[in-house]
Amino acid sequence: MTDDLKSHIDEAMTLAAAHLGRGRVADYIPALAKVDPNKLGFALALPDGTVHTSGDADESFSIQSVSKVFTLALALRRVGSSLWDSVGREPSGSAFNSIVQLENEQGIPRNPLINAGAIATTDRLIDGRSGDATIDEIVDFMRARAGDDSIGIDFDVAFSESETGARNRSLAHFMDAFGNLTHPVEPVVGVYFRQCAIAMSCRQLARAGLFLAMEGRDPLTGEQLVEPHRARRINAIMMLCGHYDNSGEFAFRVGLPGKSGVGGGILCIAPGQGSIAVWSPGLNEAGTSLAGAVALEHFAYAAGWSVFD
Repeated sequence: MTDDLKSHIDEAMTLAAAHLGRGRVADYIPALAKVDPNKLGFALALPDGTVHTSGDADESFSIQSVSKVFTLALALRRVGSSLWDSVGREPSGSAFNSIVQLENEQGIPRNPLINAGAIATTDRLIDGRSGDATIDEIVDFMRARAGDDSIGIDFDVAFSESETGARNRSLAHFMDAFGNLTHPVEPVVGVYFRQCAIAMSCRQLARAGLFLAMEGRDPLTGEQLVEPHRARRINAIMMLCGHYDNSGEFAFRVGLPGKSGVGGGILCIAPGQGSIAVWSPGLNEAGTSLAGAVALEHFAYAAGWSVFD
């Protein structure tokens, strides 16, 4: 089986490599505009601790919106189902930073994986603490999940996010105007910008996401991080909402819960099987890694891991 998985990864990477250069890096964030668009990495983490890698799998990149999956898990652990008073669970069908939908729905974001929803989730995770204490919790969680204390924030990216973050601040102020934030805007977006600027490799990210493939339990430490029903629901939200207005296409082609980030990373969860992270900075029009999605589509089909198989 291991040889089969390695073969599937090799085939997926060969197919994906043909798409390098066709996407566009997230140049609206200056620090991300400088990233080489021809990078391509793949990592598969299995419950026994084995990690299969290919390409640029050990090069760190800004995980961006992939961080939203982990802050969602932490927020659910901290405040439980009351989180859903602040954010919905429906696909948006709109751009990740749409303000029109937020106005139409009285400041309640559609789901926790669009920008407004992630900001609302981060607000609930703060839960009366300082922003610095909250980002420390997030980084510590990522380090523990990846088993690697070297993981940290790329402060050049965080500064770049903050300097160009007018739209995200607008979303936060809009929610605040509707009474849907419990903390001041700047501390909330300060945590949000820094969580998006966490830098990880595919190897680290795949390992970090493994608990979501195993019903909320880290198979290597034995720790139950979130209840099984919450892990299943996080996966459901990833399937429905993980790629903004490209979520339906991703589910159609890949058939796995996933979350993309404009840094070019994608985390995919194969329930009961493992966790996959890919990275290629060239994005499609919806902000999902173009070559990364090709690699995932082939691998999920070849391995028979689609949840629809």
